[in-house]
Amino acid sequence: MFEQALMLDPRSVEVQSRLASALVGRVLDEMSASSVDDIAHAEGLIGQALAASPLSPIAHFAKGQLLRARGRCDEAISEYETALASNRNWASAIANIGRCKIYVGPIEEASLLEEQAIRLSPLDPQIGVWYFRIGQAHLVQSRIDEAIVWFEKARSANPTLAFVHRYALKGDTERAAAEIAEARRLSGNGSPSSITQAKASSAADFAAPAIRALLETTYLAGLRKAGVPEE
Repeated sequence: MFEQALMLDPRSVEVQSRLASALVGRVLDEMSASSVDDIAHAEGLIGQALAASPLSPIAHFAKGQLLRARGRCDEAISEYETALASNRNWASAIANIGRCKIYVGPIEEASLLEEQAIRLSPLDPQIGVWYFRIGQAHLVQSRIDEAIVWFEKARSANPTLAFVHRYALKGDTERAAAEIAEARRLSGNGSPSSITQAKASSAADFAAPAIRALLETTYLAGLRKAGVPEE
């Protein structure tokens, strides 16, 4: 629908920005048929939008999404904050700053930001993603019981998201294996097919060495218990 709108008004900064956000969003949600093409298309649209309207909040939000997809979360936070300056109640901007805090720290702030977004928009279509992020923040801090509660909420809110199935229940190896299988089915790419692959993908996102070290004893340990091979 955004593409149709762009055909009607090719110079619309709003449509360019919203289409770019949608393209990057499906990459971030692992629903893209070609992440390289979607990222390239989004980058071009964002460039056009910011050239026409350098102060556009929605264009800066889209750029934040693009930078996050490229693993440049420190820069993404700055773009989200620029967007947020136009509306301090912009739930998605707040939530995505929280997402970046999980990657680069301080991780203690991440859950608070996600919870703030939930309070601002309790019926948001992204609510399952926000639940998941809170669970992930608890997980990497070894708060396993709290993490399980939020992962269950995330799966109930949106079971079609592949990544919500990757975080298994404590001690339940049979169910863990089933959840990993469901994640592979939904993502269509076998991810995570190995511990090596999981390490590589998490290293690209989790920039802070201390947070990467926490993943080894939580997320990666859980994948091993679920039967994911090393190679």
